[in-house]
Amino acid sequence: MALTHSKLSFPPAFAWGYAAAAPQIEGASSLHGKGPSIWDAFAARPGTIHGGDDLSVACDHYNLYAEDFALMRELGARHYRLSVAWPRIYPMGDGAVNYAGLDYYDRLIDSLLAEGITPWVTLFHWDLPDALEGQHGGWRSRRIPELFGRYADTVVKTLGDRVKNWITINETVCFTRLAYGGHDKAPGANEPAGVVNQTFHHALLAHGQGVRAVREHGGPGARVGITDNPAVLVPVTETPADIAAARETFAWANERVLGAIHRGGYAPALLEADGRDAPRWQPGDFDLISAPTDFLGLNIYTGAWVQAGPDGRPRTLSYPPAYPRADSPWLYHVPQSLYWGPRFCAELYRPASIYITENGAGYDDPPPVDGEVHDLHRRDLVRNYLRELHRAIHDGVPVDGYFLWSFMDNFEWQDGYARRFGAVYCDFRTQRRTPKLTARWYREVMWANALV
Repeated sequence: MALTHSKLSFPPAFAWGYAAAAPQIEGASSLHGKGPSIWDAFAARPGTIHGGDDLSVACDHYNLYAEDFALMRELGARHYRLSVAWPRIYPMGDGAVNYAGLDYYDRLIDSLLAEGITPWVTLFHWDLPDALEGQHGGWRSRRIPELFGRYADTVVKTLGDRVKNWITINETVCFTRLAYGGHDKAPGANEPAGVVNQTFHHALLAHGQGVRAVREHGGPGARVGITDNPAVLVPVTETPADIAAARETFAWANERVLGAIHRGGYAPALLEADGRDAPRWQPGDFDLISAPTDFLGLNIYTGAWVQAGPDGRPRTLSYPPAYPRADSPWLYHVPQSLYWGPRFCAELYRPASIYITENGAGYDDPPPVDGEVHDLHRRDLVRNYLRELHRAIHDGVPVDGYFLWSFMDNFEWQDGYARRFGAVYCDFRTQRRTPKLTARWYREVMWANALV
């Protein structure tokens, strides 16, 4: 009997690809004029990164990008989400442009296009120039989004003739609340709530500056959106009561970023809850923040379960000890998050288009044996999530693409090089790349445009 993929096929123009970020793969952290980022400075502090790892070499993608793109093409990808390193363009965050940095990204984009792969460029993926942290206080300062606007102008003017898909900023909560209100993301500031809430506002202003830069300098066909990692709430049962409880909780959990952007201001209930810690803004801020975008990027890895409690109010459930999860301790297996996350975003914010800009799993994969890495756990997780994404599309959610995180193992922030998210195994000593079982399976998915 001939196999058919008709029931598991994705839309004809669906964009399949991989994602990665400059600070996690490039290395060359001080080469050719690049300045230090806050993650370079954070990694230099004893005890911040697992194993004392740093970003100085990473995957050496700075030198090996051509070989990496050839492998990416061989593995079937036709889209690639990358980021530009702000301190490689403006080493001090301000001042003179480092033209060696611009030349590098010129060559990188040309190499990617030569392999027939479409670039999706993220302007900010957490690597703030460290000089801006020292001089202005980083995202605490309103000066940072202004300088980000200048940086965005420079990058879009340089690459806009070849890059048509732009992402402004990546995962706001990670470089604001987790970075300035905690200790495990750079700069690890442990600031009070009022300061943290102000960093959120400045991040939203930077998003607006990114949109403006693409509109002014992106040229014909340019598209732009933000990538957010929403807190995804999943109904325990797909009944009206539990769905309503999950939707209400989702809306509140994501009010500070997605709600503010799409509403054009902060919800009165949010400001009331913040009290004296509410963010401050100026006239015209939300004209910039809420400028129309072309798509919404979502990074979704996990979710939390919600049900309507006995009193009818939403109740979020805790995970039992034996609940399945990846080696990343926060990454509980909740495939339904890739259904309900996009669905709730579509219902609440009405984006024209949604892209899953990251999804995947971090495991402590062993080295290859006879040239193979049998990461069946990762393959099975991704397949289960994609089945839920397929269901969302079937139900009318406007999802137009999926980017697997990540192309290859890399610097996993505070977990250093121990935690591996890649579809390709990277030997960080030899820089040898070995496609895992997931990469070869994902190639068949992309070729078939269907789950296989």
